[in-house]
Amino acid sequence: MTTDHNEVALPGDHQVNVGLRKGAIGMVSVLFMAVANAAPITAMSFNVPVGLGWGNGIGVPGGFLFATIILTIFTVGFAAMSKHITTTGAFYGFISHGLGQVWGMAAGLLAALGYVLFEGTLIGGFSYFASDTIKSMAGVSIGWLPIAILGMLLIWVLTYFDITLAAAVLGVTLVSEVLLLLAFGISVLIKGGPDGFMPADTVSPLAGFHNLEAGAHGSQVGAGVAALGIFFAFWSWIGYETTAVYGEESKDPKHIVPRATLIAVIGLGLFYTFMSWMAVVANGAKTAVETAAGAAPVDVWLIPVKANLGSLPYGLYRILLVVGSFACAMAFHNAGSRYIYAIGRELPSKKLRDTIGSTHPTHQSPAVASTIATGFNIVMVLLFATMSTAFITDASGNAVSEPTLIPYQVIYTVPSLVGTAFILVVQVLCSLAVIGYFWKKKVHQGSVLATLVAPIIGAAGMVYVLWLLFSNLAFAAGFQSGALMVKYLPYEIAGTLLIGLLYAYWVKAKHADIYAEIGRTVLAEAHERK
Repeated sequence: MTTDHNEVALPGDHQVNVGLRKGAIGMVSVLFMAVANAAPITAMSFNVPVGLGWGNGIGVPGGFLFATIILTIFTVGFAAMSKHITTTGAFYGFISHGLGQVWGMAAGLLAALGYVLFEGTLIGGFSYFASDTIKSMAGVSIGWLPIAILGMLLIWVLTYFDITLAAAVLGVTLVSEVLLLLAFGISVLIKGGPDGFMPADTVSPLAGFHNLEAGAHGSQVGAGVAALGIFFAFWSWIGYETTAVYGEESKDPKHIVPRATLIAVIGLGLFYTFMSWMAVVANGAKTAVETAAGAAPVDVWLIPVKANLGSLPYGLYRILLVVGSFACAMAFHNAGSRYIYAIGRELPSKKLRDTIGSTHPTHQSPAVASTIATGFNIVMVLLFATMSTAFITDASGNAVSEPTLIPYQVIYTVPSLVGTAFILVVQVLCSLAVIGYFWKKKVHQGSVLATLVAPIIGAAGMVYVLWLLFSNLAFAAGFQSGALMVKYLPYEIAGTLLIGLLYAYWVKAKHADIYAEIGRTVLAEAHERK
């Protein structure tokens, strides 16, 4: 095979003639897309109220600080491996190199499905708030479903033509929402709040483990479970690790990816902790928990933003909540389609490799994989739309809300729980893969702290978060606890892993040459085969 100076065809490795556009994006663009996956304004607006009203109460900033510590430790091992392996498959490639092709394929399927699900779930939140914002600000009623379909098609168009175009859209959105949130945070820092700053009860990591007590702070709320607040804190980071997905398209992957990943996890952690703290301070303890547990949880942010910054920033916040959800969905689309592409270029069928595993001849985007991800999400959203109030019922089966809440209470909630669990399982496998790569295969030497201690602690942290999820699954799902997608979550994880494992063993038995390539298509400058 003829290769350019960036690729070398080695035995047992699948090399494509036309790959993703190398050198298309730099450090800033990689950071923008990875942080946009985490969607700061969406994470803060949707997830902080959950902790305040049903989890660890005003200790929610402590939960974010705890998550920052655990995820930073996990990222140390993740970053160590990204210095040697550069592949758009990210987890898929890392785990294949560290634990072998069988587990690589299983984890790749789990990650691909998880990221694709997240696009659909964010489209649910986007379409609901877009419809509500248009109605309240312009007086025009537009159903959420047409907005959802249009949003998914627009994402497909933006990501089909050029990753730099997608990066530009994400960059403008991200800067705007971070600046607005920071302006609010600084205003609270200057003005203070009705109960002061309460650092011991809010920011301390120990505060994050305190269950919300019934009637806390003189409020009318019921008891909460601290584990739920901590889980939603971890949920807020999902997507930051997609820095590695863009390695093949970055200008200097061996330096950009590890640095961008560490900057993303630490930067997001400090930002989340500070902003959630300021939200509690601005409202005061009693008002914060009561508002979060009420009919309009996002008012935890909207009311103090209007009071501190005025009507114009308040309107801008509402708009950015819509645009931020869209940007987040597009970032997950980018990640999901690249996983599909990475798996597709290593399939046994040449026809499938030349379609799913191909890139656009002009734009060098994973066009077919992107189309598959879009089609999957359109079908998923349409299926949820036909269910009407089926999921939004109480224990007796009675409807408890209007069908217009389907995109927010069902599409946003249910697939998010599933996708989060999928990615956390993959992160556990990735931690084990780091240990296997550096200590069992001994391809490279690394510090004990980065390649052994950090992955062990990181894996333990991910297992703990999964335990929190499964121990509080019904509580986390709320009205949707009876949904089949939630009830059978453990089986969905096990089933997806089993399909991946069986497929890998089948390929190993029938197509040994293809099996050798699973998760091994990497840039030659970071090429590892031992």
